[in-house]
Amino acid sequence: MIRILSLSLGLVALAALGGLWLTSAPSQAPGLSLTPVPAAHAETAPQIESFTLGDPDAPIKLEEFASFTCGHCGTFHDEVFKQLKADYIDTGKVHFTYREVYWDPYAIWAGLLARCGGEMRFFGIVSTIYQKQSDWIDPKDPSKTAESLRQIGRTAGLENDQIETCLSDAALATALRDHSAETTDKAGVNATPSIMIDGQLYKNMRYRDLKKILDDKLAG
Repeated sequence: MIRILSLSLGLVALAALGGLWLTSAPSQAPGLSLTPVPAAHAETAPQIESFTLGDPDAPIKLEEFASFTCGHCGTFHDEVFKQLKADYIDTGKVHFTYREVYWDPYAIWAGLLARCGGEMRFFGIVSTIYQKQSDWIDPKDPSKTAESLRQIGRTAGLENDQIETCLSDAALATALRDHSAETTDKAGVNATPSIMIDGQLYKNMRYRDLKKILDDKLAG
């Protein structure tokens, strides 16, 4: 996914949402205010912690920068991440950090839902969001998109009231957006998915190419 929102899912119509970026919650009709936390009150904003998998003492640190509305990120999750997890994360060779990237409103709605279940449910919900990416994203109908996300939450075991509270959390939405901007700018990320391995940034790649990099590092 490129910063200018030329989404690989073909979501050109997403640009029509325009002012919906942090101005309308999924549980509200478009146009109702979802006011971001003012900069003057930044000290009271939620602190964003990234979720991780694997042994923190693993010899390799790998970070994935990804957006929930990025088609290439969905492919990466299906074709690369699952093998990475089985071969390197679960075996103690890689400590994995998932860096959420938010460059459009639908992505942040999905992020609010993913975080709704806490650390225990986070990666399970993330997996479902990517697996059902072509189903829940409707570029022409934000309300349909929001309802599809609610259904994903219910399938994950979240209660309706819990989901509504999470999807209406303006302070967290603002904090996620700002944290995304800070981390991507610091890392030099301008497209998703991007991968950082031991501090070195790489573009999206096939599993065999990633495997070679990791094996070479492990071999010393």
